Amino acid sequence: MKIFADNKRARFDYDIKENFSAGLVLSGAEVKSVKSGNVSLTGSYVTVSARGAQLINCHIGPYKYAPNEKYLPTQTRQLLLNKSEINKLLGKEKGLVIIPLDIFLGNRGLIKIRIGLGKARKKSDKREYIKKREALKEIRGSV
Repeated sequence: MKIFADNKRARFDYDIKENFSAGLVLSGAEVKSVKSGNVSLTGSYVTVSARGAQLINCHIGPYKYAPNEKYLPTQTRQLLLNKSEINKLLGKEKGLVIIPLDIFLGNRGLIKIRIGLGKARKKSDKREYIKKREALKEIRGSV
């Protein structure tokens, strides 16, 4: 599984409770641009309504060999989820947010996005997370 974009900041800022894998509706030039690595998830988020889920503010740069007079790199893109997954996201508890984690190549060659349902960490929780991570590094280094 090849990962094209990873949102490392999301894993640090949020405590991820549950992951979902969703399809991403893209044009042909956008697919080629993503496969060449011209994509960024920083500052993007997911909204869910009864009509479906949308990825907002994800930057996919224009493909250099395609005509791009009216192309908007941060346009809203549709996510493909099952009805049960959409209902699960709509019925989430208060305080949880839906954030994109990474964009990857699925098993059939399709571009997919992994979204996470998580709760924001406080500053003290972030410090604790860093301490745990450093302790794990020390343990691995000494073995």
